[in-house]
Amino acid sequence: MSAQDDITKPRIAADGSFARPESSFRNFIEKGGRFEPEKGRYHLYIALVCPWATRTLIVRKLKGLEDFISVSVASPRKDDDGWPFATVDGDFPGTEADPLYNYGHTKDLYIRADPNFSGRYTVPILWDKKLHTIVNNESSEIIRIFNSAFNDLLPSEYAKVDLYPEHLRKEIDEINDWVYTDINNGVYRSGFATTQQAYEDAVKSVFSGLDKVEKILQGDKKFLVGNQLTEADVRLWVTTIRFDVAYHGIFKCNIKNIRHGYPAINGWMKTLYWNYDPFKSSTDFYHIKAGYYSTATWINPTKIYPVGPIPDIEPL
Repeated sequence: MSAQDDITKPRIAADGSFARPESSFRNFIEKGGRFEPEKGRYHLYIALVCPWATRTLIVRKLKGLEDFISVSVASPRKDDDGWPFATVDGDFPGTEADPLYNYGHTKDLYIRADPNFSGRYTVPILWDKKLHTIVNNESSEIIRIFNSAFNDLLPSEYAKVDLYPEHLRKEIDEINDWVYTDINNGVYRSGFATTQQAYEDAVKSVFSGLDKVEKILQGDKKFLVGNQLTEADVRLWVTTIRFDVAYHGIFKCNIKNIRHGYPAINGWMKTLYWNYDPFKSSTDFYHIKAGYYSTATWINPTKIYPVGPIPDIEPL
């Protein structure tokens, strides 16, 4: 599964369907390895528009890693050189400068890590400040790194937080698998499709997946797996929180919306947003709308993004 997210120039297969490329850097932080767990050694580059990047930001906060791993927010207005920093797109509110090298784009980081790199300049990027290279750019692996790699250095209240507990891993993996295919990546397959058939196949898969989630969350169930918050919730949530404000419109995922079509999902999503600060504080609806509607110019050439829905998320 890839964290690669290219809104500007997606890879389209011969049948008009979207094919997501694989991530390039797949190293881990572990004792005795090249990348040792150390406080202050690592830096996280993200864009708040990107669901893959945002899930790493959420887990960073859930695990209390703010003092261990610094973070920089790039502009949501991606271009051919990747995600720009404030030196290039400083007029966009919330965009930050690169504190390490004062680079203009994420491309510069990839080239520094590998001068021969020819892939896509995506986020998230987990960067090693000591070796000046990329540790990992696959969000599903970064959240696992954050979940356990620093436990021996964390206060007990955060060390005991486990988003991938041993006894629930089989169920988490199973849910992650179809949620990724049908929903996380499904919205992109819908939005990036270039034939009617590819679009219809993808959008039906999206709502089939959402129907399945709705059944899981009905009743008094608070989380997807077991009776606790896990990475399965984080991974699904970053897509649902963007659904009504972005995917329903720009990606034509408009059979239903979340707030009116899926009451159980909507309640679960709102509970996480309003009751768990790492979810709310990692969400910027302005970045989300501006990013999708101004960057996917081959879908939305006017770059106009919507005022609604109002409110961006409903109160509890």
